[in-house]
Amino acid sequence: MRIRTAGVIAVCAVALVGTAACGSSKDETASDAPSAAAATGELVIWADDKRSAALKPFAEKFGTENGVTVKVQAISKDQQTTFLTASQQGSGPDVVVGAHDWIGNLVQNGAIDPVQLSDEQKNGIAANAIKAVTFNGQTYGVPYATENLGLIRNTELAPEAPATVEALVASAKKLKADKKVSELLCLQVGQNGDAYHAYPFYSSAGGYLFGTNAAGDYDAKDLGVGKPESVEAFKKLSALGEKGDGALKRSITPENSIATFTSKKCAYLVSGPWAVTDVKKANLKYDISAVPGFEGGKEATPFLGVQTFYVAAKGKNKALAQEFVTNYVTTPELAVALYNAEPRPPALTAALDQVKGADADLQKWVDAGKNAVPLPAIPEMAAIWDPFGKAEAAVIGGADAEKTVTAAGTTISGSIK
Repeated sequence: MRIRTAGVIAVCAVALVGTAACGSSKDETASDAPSAAAATGELVIWADDKRSAALKPFAEKFGTENGVTVKVQAISKDQQTTFLTASQQGSGPDVVVGAHDWIGNLVQNGAIDPVQLSDEQKNGIAANAIKAVTFNGQTYGVPYATENLGLIRNTELAPEAPATVEALVASAKKLKADKKVSELLCLQVGQNGDAYHAYPFYSSAGGYLFGTNAAGDYDAKDLGVGKPESVEAFKKLSALGEKGDGALKRSITPENSIATFTSKKCAYLVSGPWAVTDVKKANLKYDISAVPGFEGGKEATPFLGVQTFYVAAKGKNKALAQEFVTNYVTTPELAVALYNAEPRPPALTAALDQVKGADADLQKWVDAGKNAVPLPAIPEMAAIWDPFGKAEAAVIGGADAEKTVTAAGTTISGSIK
């Protein structure tokens, strides 16, 4: 999850009802996507390239055991948009694999059905993952992996994990003064900002995106952006910005943040499990800990992302799809295979227990995300990404925090209404 594009996808997808696709690019339409055959006894699963390869042997086994044909088809990009378009056209799959924050948009477009997990099955899955796939009181997907941000540090430069943001900055400033690094912190901002990567600091400073209702669900009517809490949080971001400490900079982008860290130009990187492959290739000595919060502030709270299996509402074999996602995806063997294809902490407790002994990083990611909150899956989240990110980048560049975040809140509120 290096770059958040959910907002753009969601806005696009809502407009798909009765239309072909968003945009004019050929590969953004469903006309080139694999189509689900209408034959009885055939299950069609869509996933990305890595997960498709991992799924195929298990899909074949499921097919043999149930006397059906199972086709696993790779959708390389624009998965959510492609699925929604195909769903509206009646050419979609029976099962689709994707991120949990698609849920609100998929439900709004009538593209997925609730899944029928027993209490025993739910108890075998991480509670925060189940919470993430629960929408309007119903479970809309089967989680198989989680991800969250943490602080990756070069232990040759920074042997100890900083307890606070202030301690991190002080340590990094000393390293820079000693000419051991050229940047204080690798946290991607870019010219358009990045709400996902900024959120741990924003939340520690008291900011929030949406409040919650009595049931604990996100409440789109309680928008935190533009409220006094968000103003104070943006002032904290400003103090870390280019006219303050210089820890947050627009020159650190989604494209260069990890590379800047692996080239030893900074000792600290805020990123997720996807960064570890590059860190290992660079032969860095590293460790993983929670993103620190501000001194005297709240705990820094990263977002929890959950990779999920969905049952397509307009699939041609929904009963078979329900059987696959509820009774097959929930087996440790499949969860471990998906982990091996792309290492993320498995949501299935039995699978996590099976693999964490061979990968010391897994438990560290789980610990770093112990207080993570599910990334809001409500459709209104689409209105957050762009205005929040641009406000963040502007404030880091020196713009007035109060005026900037208040304006962002007005823009977001207008979009939601």
